[in-house]
Amino acid sequence: MQPPKHRLPRNRRTALITGVATLAVAGSATLALALPQDGKVAEAAAPQAVAAQSAQQLTDQAAAEAAKAQADLQAKADADAKAAADAAAAQAQADADAKAKADADAKAAAEAKAAADAKAKADAEARAKAAAKAKADADARAKAEAASRSQARSPLAAPVPTGSPKEIAAQLVPASQLQCFNNIVERESGWNVTATNPSSGAYGLMQALPGSKMASVGADWKTNPATQIKWGLQYMNETYGSPCAAWAFWQAHNWY
Repeated sequence: MQPPKHRLPRNRRTALITGVATLAVAGSATLALALPQDGKVAEAAAPQAVAAQSAQQLTDQAAAEAAKAQADLQAKADADAKAAADAAAAQAQADADAKAKADADAKAAAEAKAAADAKAKADAEARAKAAAKAKADADARAKAEAASRSQARSPLAAPVPTGSPKEIAAQLVPASQLQCFNNIVERESGWNVTATNPSSGAYGLMQALPGSKMASVGADWKTNPATQIKWGLQYMNETYGSPCAAWAFWQAHNWY
């Protein structure tokens, strides 16, 4: 295998060829002059040598220009290919960056929504818990108040006494309040269990208006004096504080 030949740069190669051609022509001319020839022969040889030199120079110049044009085309093609590759790489990087940003934005939005949903759920649970506690507290208070009222009315829940309405009242109304209670009943109904006011519709010993109010104590409110007396005592205590306070009001207004 032969070693690679060393190629001279194009400008140096062209100059060397031109120089060799010039020396060859000059040598031919010198030899023609030195040899004893006919004058016409010498004159004809000189122009031919010059023409040969010019033709060679033109050939070399054309070859050099063709080589340069080819090299320029190759360089441009390489530059265009590199530019296209660089543009494609830049576009790919831009696409990757855009996708990464879109993914990051989507992830951040999802995390923000999840956090908002969790907070809303926690707030709703807290409100529900607070409402349940408030209801439980209210129920407990209502139960306690009902128990307290039941204890306060426990004397009224004793077995129904027997006897006349006045005798029943004496057994149900505290002794210190009995006279005041009797005064009111005497003036309202004259101790008539079924007394009815034709104008207002008030009914019974206590002249309850309407009489059906007394059903809160017993379903037999229309005929049972004990039921009516229990209701009347409860009404006086809750509205005025006691039968005597109710009697004081009655004296000032002729009703209670």
